[in-house]
Amino acid sequence: MRAPKEGGPFSIRLRVYYEDTDAGGIVYYVNYLKFMERARTECLRAQGYSQAQLASEVLFVVHSAEARYHAPARLDDELAVTAEVIELNRASLRFRQQVRRVTDDALLCEGQFVVACVRAENLKPQVIPAALRAAFAAVQSMSAGD
Repeated sequence: MRAPKEGGPFSIRLRVYYEDTDAGGIVYYVNYLKFMERARTECLRAQGYSQAQLASEVLFVVHSAEARYHAPARLDDELAVTAEVIELNRASLRFRQQVRRVTDDALLCEGQFVVACVRAENLKPQVIPAALRAAFAAVQSMSAGD
């Protein structure tokens, strides 16, 4: 796992295991969404917050997801999965994400995800707490190269 380098997006590395593939040894399409979820979670953790720590007050839920598949990942590939905040609103944020194969930097999958902040007790929209907002703003500015 690594933090953004020189203005780049946050990134983690993952290995493709047998459980991630279909009968043909190719990563099953829905697993890319899982890989991207892990990158968003680790991005939050890198800012000093864990999902478990926040769960008593606020949750982050996926409001919408868009994914485009370009090339397959295969068993034992090492992947780099990015999470870049591209839009920060009062109660939501938008991530741009990519999954690339490490050996040749091939773009395998890319997508955008709108993640909403909700109250844990009733799942109603919640303004992103100030400290979290500042953390996400820092990730956003790092990605923009500020």
